[in-house]
Amino acid sequence: MNAADEILDIVDEHDRVIGQSPRGEAYAKGLRHRCVFIEARDARGHLFVHRRTPTKLVFPSRYDMFVGGVVGAGETYDAAALREAEEELGVSGLPRPTYLFKFLYDDGAGQTWWSAVYEVRCELPVSPQVEEVAWHGFLAPEELERRLTEWAWVPDGLAAYERLRSHRATG
Repeated sequence: MNAADEILDIVDEHDRVIGQSPRGEAYAKGLRHRCVFIEARDARGHLFVHRRTPTKLVFPSRYDMFVGGVVGAGETYDAAALREAEEELGVSGLPRPTYLFKFLYDDGAGQTWWSAVYEVRCELPVSPQVEEVAWHGFLAPEELERRLTEWAWVPDGLAAYERLRSHRATG
């Protein structure tokens, strides 16, 4: 199935399901849906970072410090987090990602989604999907911080990363 044809739950400002729509239509019309963001770290605590392929529907060729994606119609955030992490990292048998918090991403220009943030330890050799990931590496936290001003990042991932730093500082 084409990614644009995947059916998503459309949700309101309180994250209640109010309908369903194909992903391509949800993006084109700015319909609020659900996404998951999973911070994956290796055994050394380095973060999985990747550059999206130029064929992605949103934010093509941008860097991201999370794996993740949309939550399918009828799917839970937790199920989507495990599915997306395994798909994007190219592994199976990953531990269930740990839920951290949820926030409403809204860029003010028609892109808005409820975003559940998770973390997971991935000690398996990764083999990311070539359709999704053009480049990847595990970066030390200090290197990621340096790259924040050098690379073009996905805006929703940056928003999630800022909230995650704040969450850890206060939690």
